[in-house]
Amino acid sequence: MNKFEFFKTDAIQSSYGGQFSYKVIGPCCRLYDREELPWPCSRLAWRSKEPSWRRIGSRFVADMASRKCPSYSVQILEPGSKPVETVITLFSKKFSAEIQEWWYSKKPASKEAGNVYPNCVN
Repeated sequence: MNKFEFFKTDAIQSSYGGQFSYKVIGPCCRLYDREELPWPCSRLAWRSKEPSWRRIGSRFVADMASRKCPSYSVQILEPGSKPVETVITLFSKKFSAEIQEWWYSKKPASKEAGNVYPNCVN
């Protein structure tokens, strides 16, 4: 992405196919829940099959499939039904290296309250 722009909070966007519209709640990172894996499952160390209560590592990890693309928490708006909240990942847009590091950073400085936008966007 040459010029990265966040979707504005409360902006209403339409899907690429035009099938539905959604209201943007805000940007988020898509996490993979390791507890949702079937039992028994392979350990991250790949030594053997073990039950879920003996898994090694964090329960929630960044979803590798969506690390290079922006994800947003959204509310899907369909006429005649209740709004549904979900996470949408825009796989057609790719992050630059700087934006990807900011969005999925493991560095302690990324948790600071003033780290609202990446340096290259400001």
